[in-house]
Order: sequence, then structure tokens, then C-alpha cells
Amino acid sequence: MDNNKAWDYAIGIVQVDGIKPSDDFLELVEKEKRGEMTDEDIRSVLYQKYRVKEDA
Repeated sequence: MDNNKAWDYAIGIVQVDGIKPSDDFLELVEKEKRGEMTDEDIRSVLYQKYRVKEDA
């Protein structure tokens, strides 16, 4: 299975559960499909966006 099909499959599985991926996430996926970023880049972006910030 190529990378594009793998992403389409993964997104489809999520949608079957009634969950719609955010437009921001879908844009990250499209960038990865076009070779503009890696899957590691996506992980980093998502980690920065959703990590819990501890109080200092």
C-alpha cells in the first residue's frame, strides 16, 4: 500500500467511527502526501499543539 492509500484508509477508518478529522489535520496530511513534510513533522506539530503545559 502506498503512502497516499495508507492515509486515505486511516482517515476513512476514523470517519467510520463518526469522527471528522479537523481541517488543520487534513492539511498536514496533504502536505505529507506532497512531500512537503514528513510523518515525524506531523507528530511534532500535533505534539506542540496538544501537549499539556505544566504550570511553572
